[in-house]
Amino acid sequence: MLERFFRLKENHTTVKVEVLAGFTTFMTMAYIIALNPNLITGFGANGGQKLWNAVFMATVLSAAAGTFFMAFLANKPFALAPGMGLNSYFATVVTTIVAAAGYETYLEGFEAGLSIILVSGVLFTILTLCGIREKIVDAIPEAVRLGIPAGIGFMLVHVGFTTNAGIYDENGNAYYMLTHFFSEGPSATKAALGTQYPFMVLSVVTTFLGLFLITVLHHRNVKGSILFGMAASSLVYWIGSLALGRNPFAGLIHASFIPPFQDMFEMTFLKFNFKGLFRMGTFSAIMTIISFCMVDMFDTIGTLYGTAKKAGMLDENGNMRDMNRALLSDSLATCFGACTGTSTVTTFIESAAGVEEGGRTGLTSVVTGLLFLACIFAAPFAALVPAPATSAALIFVGVLMMGSLKEIDYQDYSQIVPVALLLIFMIGTSGIGNGIGIGLISYSVIKICTGKYREVSLLTLILSGLFIGKFFITF
Repeated sequence: MLERFFRLKENHTTVKVEVLAGFTTFMTMAYIIALNPNLITGFGANGGQKLWNAVFMATVLSAAAGTFFMAFLANKPFALAPGMGLNSYFATVVTTIVAAAGYETYLEGFEAGLSIILVSGVLFTILTLCGIREKIVDAIPEAVRLGIPAGIGFMLVHVGFTTNAGIYDENGNAYYMLTHFFSEGPSATKAALGTQYPFMVLSVVTTFLGLFLITVLHHRNVKGSILFGMAASSLVYWIGSLALGRNPFAGLIHASFIPPFQDMFEMTFLKFNFKGLFRMGTFSAIMTIISFCMVDMFDTIGTLYGTAKKAGMLDENGNMRDMNRALLSDSLATCFGACTGTSTVTTFIESAAGVEEGGRTGLTSVVTGLLFLACIFAAPFAALVPAPATSAALIFVGVLMMGSLKEIDYQDYSQIVPVALLLIFMIGTSGIGNGIGIGLISYSVIKICTGKYREVSLLTLILSGLFIGKFFITF
């Protein structure tokens, strides 16, 4: 049955190889299980334990569903989960909606954010079914395409170093690693934090130790380097907390290992707030949806092509068989993720680890998806992962994403200026869409003013005009 469905012999693989590849892929991306709910719920500070549980379940279920879509629709060895960078952007958008709409709770803005993900997912699906999605990506300037993942990488590093480590001053204000610890110096920080100062030091040390360990393990080609690095840095943090008189396992005393389906159904399942979506402004809402669409397009197609090339799945023309089915799997997974309660679900570059182990068919994805499903019983353990361990993973993934900059032609100023502005705007405004917008606008202006207007596609001009409207036109 497996042979007939997955065409194992045709793809020069075996059940044993596919199973091993599936385990390998899961090990390299299992970090998302704890990282995603930590990130998009504000490390539990904004939504409480119930929202964290709900997003945890949504993360696990959407990762499993998306990976199964890839297995059975496209027969490809790729795994999906809520995308890094997109989840960080989602959290920023939710915070913006809360402020713009004057909501009293983070959850109200969260529901509006899920509405954005659902709309973008439906749009993904329509574009994919019509065969337009890949053509849109091809029409965007290469410089902007290369700059987007790097910009997201810088944002992740920024989030990792400035994230809330669960430390508060005597007035209840959150203290952040770079914003306070390094900028104010040890004396001022200790004076402000008092008895909390040792925990701040522990958080900073844990983050750096985790980052260094992940880097070393990755350099030595250890499968699951991010997961092992997070586990080791968590252990350091737990030991340090115990030494300082705080029990990091207190949450397990009354914890339930029954999957928190009830929390998901109560907090996030089909909880959409379309009215709240437009509280951030009609134009801003539309451009935010477009931004999510564009980022996911570039991320997915880049991941699919890059991983397929490594696996020898491209034909003589550089095309991958059943590419549209793979893209459809991605878009359906995003819709599923929005319905359950998480940000955009996309194909993970970590799938390359399974490909390197010999994975060539959807059977690899089936194994990975089953392992994600098994994690629905692990919510209390995943909640024990401290914020500093999560930060270490964020920073490392961000650094990896910066690698796209090496492909830019630094002798061509019509490329490097748009990319530089894209990076600055993404980080400075904490908005992926703002970075994409200024990148497209600057590329169009420079090409037109240097007489190379034929190199600017009609779609690029249209998007540039829309972003100009977003930046300068008020309603």
